Amino acid sequence: MRRTVQVRGVSYSVLQAGDGEECLLLLHGFTGSGDVFAPFFANWARRWTVLAPDLLGHGRTAAPASVERYRMAEQVADLAALLDTLSFSRAHVLGYSMGGRIALSFAVQYPEYVSQLILESASPGLATPSERALRREADERLAGEIEDIGLSAFIERWEKIPLFSTHSALPEGVRMRQREIREQGTAFGYAQSLRGIGTGAQPSNWDQLGTLTMPTLLVTGELDAKFTAINAQMAREMKAARHVVIEEAGHTPHLEQPDAFAAAVETCF
Repeated sequence: MRRTVQVRGVSYSVLQAGDGEECLLLLHGFTGSGDVFAPFFANWARRWTVLAPDLLGHGRTAAPASVERYRMAEQVADLAALLDTLSFSRAHVLGYSMGGRIALSFAVQYPEYVSQLILESASPGLATPSERALRREADERLAGEIEDIGLSAFIERWEKIPLFSTHSALPEGVRMRQREIREQGTAFGYAQSLRGIGTGAQPSNWDQLGTLTMPTLLVTGELDAKFTAINAQMAREMKAARHVVIEEAGHTPHLEQPDAFAAAVETCF
């Protein structure tokens, strides 16, 4: 079911399934929504209470006017408050791409809430101030472009970026469903999200990786060379992490190889 939850003054839309004592919290990527994970609910809801919120500026969740409300510290505080509101003291946390960056930051800032961490095609951010400054400039240009050309034109361009080149092999129905999910959002929400929590805006977590003690699974696609290399380095720096590379998948293993992705996730439990 989809429900609305008030979290620190913001109206969040949350998909919820199952009634297990343990919680599995799912965090989508940029231009996604909780619906991205819906194909996995039937199996995962048999074991856990599954929560898949639409993140700030995405889907049916509110898009606050202030960029400051999208900052990483604010969004991870929202996750803690969401779990508190729904009476969960801890959760298994799975995040994809942008959602993976948020999940990792949540584990760094609120480790007491995280039983296990699963990061798909994620990163700890950019290591140096100069890299972050350059990325912020690029994200601001993209945010301005989104506002200038509007949602539909932006989605068409976004679907064609090299990161998603492997999507050409997806079934037509899967690709169209992803477009429908992207169309749930707004140009304003996506632009503000980029400005507030883009890779250049978030603090780097590279120096924090060694502090994490919860079991961690890193998942990447073998055709996504950049993120596979990043995650290999992350695994070397983390105390309790293992890295699984999904064959014949790019940046979105959950779409391109859903059975292999689900099997990898379920080996954690």
